[in-house]
Amino acid sequence: MDEPADGPADEPAPDSEPDPELEEFATRLFDLARTGQTERLAAYVDAGVPVNLANDRGDTLLMLAAYHGQAGTVTALAARGADPERANDRGQSPLAGAVFKKEPAVVRALLDAGADPHAGEPSAVDTARMFGHTEFLAWFGAG
Repeated sequence: MDEPADGPADEPAPDSEPDPELEEFATRLFDLARTGQTERLAAYVDAGVPVNLANDRGDTLLMLAAYHGQAGTVTALAARGADPERANDRGQSPLAGAVFKKEPAVVRALLDAGADPHAGEPSAVDTARMFGHTEFLAWFGAG
């Protein structure tokens, strides 16, 4: 019987140790999102970096850009297919994070990208109510 084309079955498993160079590269990508270096980050995504890349807490590039007030980066990532609904490991959505940080340009960018103000725990609507952000509640139709 022939061996499978991808190698023998008793081949050792790949190293499970994280690659320090890869970790450093990912850290740089997350920093680009946080600091709004849109063109550089978009170039990496266009070259093949997963647009929904997430860190060890489940925060995506989009989440980090949203939380740090980077509306242009949010728009660029959303245009490249970033999921505006993807919550982090704590159930927080990018939209709720932007509401919490009181970032109207980011909130608008996420709504334009299709973010649901009722998604996540707490949702953007819940967050706006908690902090009395009536402008956002009006945008969500939840006034």
